[in-house]
Amino acid sequence: MIILGLDTCLSACSVAVSDGARVLAWRSEEMARGHQERLAPMARRVMAEAGLAFADLERVGVTVGPGSFTGLRVGLAFAKGLASALGIPLVGVGALEALAGEAGGGLVFAAVDARRDQVYLQGFEDGRPLMAPDALELGTAAARLAEIAAGRPLTLVGSGAPLLADFVPAARVLTPAGADARQVARLAAARAPAPARPLYLRAPDARLPA
Repeated sequence: MIILGLDTCLSACSVAVSDGARVLAWRSEEMARGHQERLAPMARRVMAEAGLAFADLERVGVTVGPGSFTGLRVGLAFAKGLASALGIPLVGVGALEALAGEAGGGLVFAAVDARRDQVYLQGFEDGRPLMAPDALELGTAAARLAEIAAGRPLTLVGSGAPLLADFVPAARVLTPAGADARQVARLAAARAPAPARPLYLRAPDARLPA
């Protein structure tokens, strides 16, 4: 199965194409904004490097959040348009799950800096979710982490990992800029297609003028 994986939720734009068993091509660029301008050219380049045409795709996987409101919608809009044009399935993948996949097995907490002294947090053990993704104050997140970990070795991954590292000094800390599209493609290959909807854990910071 030829799968295109996409991530624009966080501070990177990442695209990968795989055959379900191995990655055929992959690119990633760190960026705080500008995903809309980079995503399509990057996807074309990755497909060309894999020696494939878009018509060869059999599935598209895309991160659905939590993350940047603008960024995740850029990825979703592109993925939905491409899947619809090609008549192929679309699979939504949680950004926290994709981040956790980069840490390997064991006990992993994916944490994204949500600003305002909050993190988006989700725990996994050997890839199995231990909690639903949530937006938590740092103290609450640390208490949830301690409750689930119960003193076991763990990995913190994501932009929010350094914010929680002080609460768990022995934790392994990984800080990728975004979710790896290779993980998105891997996860998308393993699940049934379903409607891909944005995962918002709190209201946007921006407000319309009164």
